[in-house]
Amino acid sequence: MRPTNLLALLLLGALLCTCGPASSVKESESQTDGGAAPPNVLFIAVDDLRPELASFGKGMIHSPNIDRLAAMGTAFTNAYCNVPVCGASRASIMTGMRPTRNRFWDFKTKISEDAPDAVTLHGHFKAAGYYTAAIGKVLHHPTDRAGDYSQPNWKPGVGGGAGRDYQMPENIINANNKDFDGRGPAFERGEVADTAYWDGKIADYAAAKIGELAPGDQPFFLAVGFMKPHLPFNAPAKYWDLYDPANISLPATYYRAEGTPDAIHHNSGELRNYSGVPKDEILPEDYARQLIHGYYASVSFMDAQLGRVLDALEASGEADNTIIVFWGDHGWNLGDHAMWCKHTPFNTSLRVPLIFSAPGHEPGRSPAMVEYVDVFPTLCDLAGLEKPAQLQGKSLSPLLDDPQTAWGDAVFTRWKEADNITTTRYSYTEWYDDEGDRYARTLFDHATDSLEVNNLAEKKEYLPVVEELAARLPIGE
Repeated sequence: MRPTNLLALLLLGALLCTCGPASSVKESESQTDGGAAPPNVLFIAVDDLRPELASFGKGMIHSPNIDRLAAMGTAFTNAYCNVPVCGASRASIMTGMRPTRNRFWDFKTKISEDAPDAVTLHGHFKAAGYYTAAIGKVLHHPTDRAGDYSQPNWKPGVGGGAGRDYQMPENIINANNKDFDGRGPAFERGEVADTAYWDGKIADYAAAKIGELAPGDQPFFLAVGFMKPHLPFNAPAKYWDLYDPANISLPATYYRAEGTPDAIHHNSGELRNYSGVPKDEILPEDYARQLIHGYYASVSFMDAQLGRVLDALEASGEADNTIIVFWGDHGWNLGDHAMWCKHTPFNTSLRVPLIFSAPGHEPGRSPAMVEYVDVFPTLCDLAGLEKPAQLQGKSLSPLLDDPQTAWGDAVFTRWKEADNITTTRYSYTEWYDDEGDRYARTLFDHATDSLEVNNLAEKKEYLPVVEELAARLPIGE
């Protein structure tokens, strides 16, 4: 509902008091302070985005619109996902529930199967009178809890390239080669317009949807899920041209550190499914730099589409009454530890970009240790909604009021048989088998080893730290 319609609403409310129950929108209004119009929510998800961004204090990636959004709100520089894989991470954030050994486990996760009785974030807002919609990739499966949206989850058509969004003819042919299961090369420099690729189409639809919903009497919860920089790194040529290949370097940890257990490493299998990827255990440096270049170009391409959505919100007149949440579903290894993709409790897979911009809150940067189960309760507070009993995080509202507020010292992540606790100083992980026997552990001291190459878990002098952190892990859940 919009302030211009307040008089009409008051008259309608008086009529409903005598003739029947209040509408869902009226019920939603009653939960906000002073009867003001309830805020809209623009919920922006990004696939495989690591916080290597200027607004998070690091990196050469050209991302002016992420930086613009960070300047509008609160950027959380120590935010962590609760599970480093897309399907499970998205299910966790959309329910506010932590992963366990039997829930939210891998990329195929469905809330409807793992937690069928859970209240979803979009369903909670729908029940409060919001029009809820998803555009692009929000939950991994568009049909998962689809009834909690006011309309079907919209995604662009598969198009050419066997569902991998290739635009160059030679790559489409390659992708359709049955030997590669629909996966062509790991990157593409596209001589096409932005709107040829999926994220351009997602931005088109999202901008149009904002224009459609903004004049209405119903507040909206609009989830927009961009699909880049997920593999393959396909982006228009102009975004590749933002970077000089001569300036692209490999990470300082482009090697496997001695003393780290096999359990924390993987062979980058997701990447190796693409055609043309060298078979070397550690990819040749020239090819690795091409991958990094493609990742940077894909982030910049996605960032430009984000800008179009933010522009549409500004043009709608609803920017001052809209909460914006920007998040990446997990981190990403970009050659770090000689690995690619996610799927590991190294910090490069766990740390994520998170931004909240909310009406009435001043911009800032918070160093607090926060995690994705905190997002659902925070949105409840900001919109004046009750919190479902299932929520396992805590609201970040105090940090939006004062980003330097004293906060908890730890976040928790699970990856299959691994449990991780990351504190303001340490990252500690234990791996347990089904019988409850520990078979590996790592301890990294971020005060002296931010790159996580020196495993201290078996060093006698660190035993008290190991015991203290191990006692805090939720083993067995």
